[in-house]
Amino acid sequence: MRPFRSLSNKIALLFFAITAAAFAVIYFTVVTQPESSLEERRLHDLELVADRYKPNLEGLLIGDPAQPKVDTKVRAVAEAAEARVTLFTWDEAIEGPQDDARNLLFYVRSDSAEQQAYPRDVALLRRAVRTRRSESGFATFGGGDVGLVAQPLLLEGVPQRVALYSRDFEEVEETVSFIRSRVLLATLPALLIALTGGYLVARGLARRVGRVEAAAADVARGNFKDPLPVDSDDELGQLTRTFNEMQEQLREVELARKEFIATASHELRTPIFSLGGFVELLQDEDLDEETRREFLDTMSGQVARLQKLSVDLLDLSRLDAGGIELESESVDLAELARTVLGEFRPAIAEHSTDLHVLLPEDGPLARCDRGRVAQIMRILLDNAIRHTPDGTDVTVRADRINGAAELTVADTGPGLPEPARSKAFERFYTGDAARGAGLGLAIASELAERMEGRIVLASQPGSTAFTLELPSDGSGS
Repeated sequence: MRPFRSLSNKIALLFFAITAAAFAVIYFTVVTQPESSLEERRLHDLELVADRYKPNLEGLLIGDPAQPKVDTKVRAVAEAAEARVTLFTWDEAIEGPQDDARNLLFYVRSDSAEQQAYPRDVALLRRAVRTRRSESGFATFGGGDVGLVAQPLLLEGVPQRVALYSRDFEEVEETVSFIRSRVLLATLPALLIALTGGYLVARGLARRVGRVEAAAADVARGNFKDPLPVDSDDELGQLTRTFNEMQEQLREVELARKEFIATASHELRTPIFSLGGFVELLQDEDLDEETRREFLDTMSGQVARLQKLSVDLLDLSRLDAGGIELESESVDLAELARTVLGEFRPAIAEHSTDLHVLLPEDGPLARCDRGRVAQIMRILLDNAIRHTPDGTDVTVRADRINGAAELTVADTGPGLPEPARSKAFERFYTGDAARGAGLGLAIASELAERMEGRIVLASQPGSTAFTLELPSDGSGS
């Protein structure tokens, strides 16, 4: 088997791909995006700090404090705010309205840091003067990103100075870099674990699937095995359980097929051999006319037996192939039963049957196929006559019960034993192989089901009744 056609390898690679995709999502959502989010948060904190210490710096606008006092105050605010603070003023000699602030030239009045270089953003400073409220932004200083907050200092509502708070984001970059490195370091072992674990899980699943596959191959060759062990309640466990049920049904079908072949062979062989023997006897010219007529009557019975068996086999094959088309019409079951009973009068007389006909003049109407219902009636009547002793009473009645049209054929024979009751409608089952192949009731039951009806059996010692239930035609009385 090719490596990539193996179920275990496919599932292992799927686990690997899913884990890799998950870490890729983690990397791009937890590593890259948080860097900007952290910087935004740090900048917002810096704005809050600027608002908090604004009154401290606005105190320098009153009077004309000396430079050392200004520097001391600026450094104190910077230390408390944990940021660099640069105090800007601007050249008031520039022409143009001060509110416009587009031509203001800013210079440093005081800076909390000792080094000369300091971050500045003139556009940000001018915007703060113009709007008279804090303005924030980002800039690059000293090779790194810094956050800037320009806080205008007002005296009687007029901007006099601008305090520029700056805070570098070096610790943010370090934190993100640390997280990035840890995620990358965790990715490789996680992928290895996913690949190994996926392969082990997949191999276990593949082993269970392979067990079902091997058993299915045996069944395909006709070798039925013991039921496979169901060791879980998951989908594979359900598959195994279903396979066991299928195998048992196929085993039963195979046994039924073999039994049917044996029964059909016996049913065919007996009359054929009998006919062959009688043909040889008839070739004897010394037979008297009475004996010859007796042989011909016996041969006629064997031919009828062969005809019935062939018709039953044809009906079964057509039922299995879906070749029987059923019509739906309104049928008077009582009237149809009288017609079928007329066909059985010779058999009833020969059997010395005491026939009880309980058929109303205005019989129940059923929605069904007339020809197939007549076939079911013939099967039930023939069954009642052939499988009971001579002189047995047979009752035929038609009723309408609970919205269903019913036709019952009952006899006072010995009844069916319990095993026969449960298998009476199974194909090829017969309690008396000498009198049939056990196909009639199976055909009758399937025909009834095709017409949305059923045949109900009620049997006890001394009586047996088969009731055909069909959908009632609502137009009837």
